[in-house]
Amino acid sequence: MGTFTFNATLGLIAVGLSSLAHAAKLEDVAPYPKADSGFTRQVIRLAPQTREDDFQVEVIAGKTLKVDCNRQRLGGILEEKNLEGWGYPFYRLEKVIGPMSTLMACPDGKSKEDFVPVVGDGFMLRYNSKLPIVLYVPKDIEVRYRIWSASASVEKAVQE
Repeated sequence: MGTFTFNATLGLIAVGLSSLAHAAKLEDVAPYPKADSGFTRQVIRLAPQTREDDFQVEVIAGKTLKVDCNRQRLGGILEEKNLEGWGYPFYRLEKVIGPMSTLMACPDGKSKEDFVPVVGDGFMLRYNSKLPIVLYVPKDIEVRYRIWSASASVEKAVQE
């Protein structure tokens, strides 16, 4: 009975800490720094999953711009940093370049507003619902995200 109570208590503590991380202000989780001038701090909080190793988070940073029929993109690198003394990761998009575009002639010449993503390294992150994903991005950048999940089907390679 003592072991069950101890294990159940540990389980309740773990669930409680996970819930606290989702409900708490960011500063209550860890001393993440405020955003530098010209930057914003944006936070993604993930829902717990049964097998979190089967998931990834794609960070989609970008701007809404006037575009034509050409494919548009911005460039940048999302760098992982370490919160000193805590070991928690946070991410910084230091510089965004562009927009870059294909150069097709657009037959109708019309333009529209559309979200143009930043393309580069570091935008696919490990799924971890126990910690918020904290991002520091330039002020004019919006952060969106998408959850990717692994298929339950695993195929075998063929020797040739």
